[in-house]
Amino acid sequence: MQGCENDLREVEKVSKRTQSAQVDKSLEVEIIYSDSAKVKARVLAPELLHFKTKKPYYEMLKGATVIFFDENKKESGRIVSDYALMHEKSRIVEMRRNVVGTSQRGDVFKSDELIWDPARPKPIYSTKMVNVTQPNGNILFGNGFSSDEGFKYWELGEGSGNFPSGPELTQ
Repeated sequence: MQGCENDLREVEKVSKRTQSAQVDKSLEVEIIYSDSAKVKARVLAPELLHFKTKKPYYEMLKGATVIFFDENKKESGRIVSDYALMHEKSRIVEMRRNVVGTSQRGDVFKSDELIWDPARPKPIYSTKMVNVTQPNGNILFGNGFSSDEGFKYWELGEGSGNFPSGPELTQ
């Protein structure tokens, strides 16, 4: 019964927002980010609401997946979340709730929030707590995070955890 109440509250929130702005709804959406005719990323969402306000934005209430590609068109990293917000003009994507990023080499990054800003030198970042699990079993924690789009070169703020004392560190 409680699940129904939560759904009704969510519908009420969306309904209030849609009354003050023109909103388009799309299902099974794929957005391609490219640079110089090269695909850099794909954003996938089961449902997308496009709010046409002074500062237009897209909301993905049912979650989103961002897949990043390297120069050889191979997947280099991925972020999945239960909720996402994309600002139309700046192209910044805020991914929230149960956010999981994965690298090609198997590092897993978990947080309540990861932000992707294609204009930044290290475009993926967070000011929240981030948990990193490496393929060798190491678990690292940090308050704040920044990374390239493939999660190949990343940094943790105020890091702690079990750190290896040799060449096992995959960072």
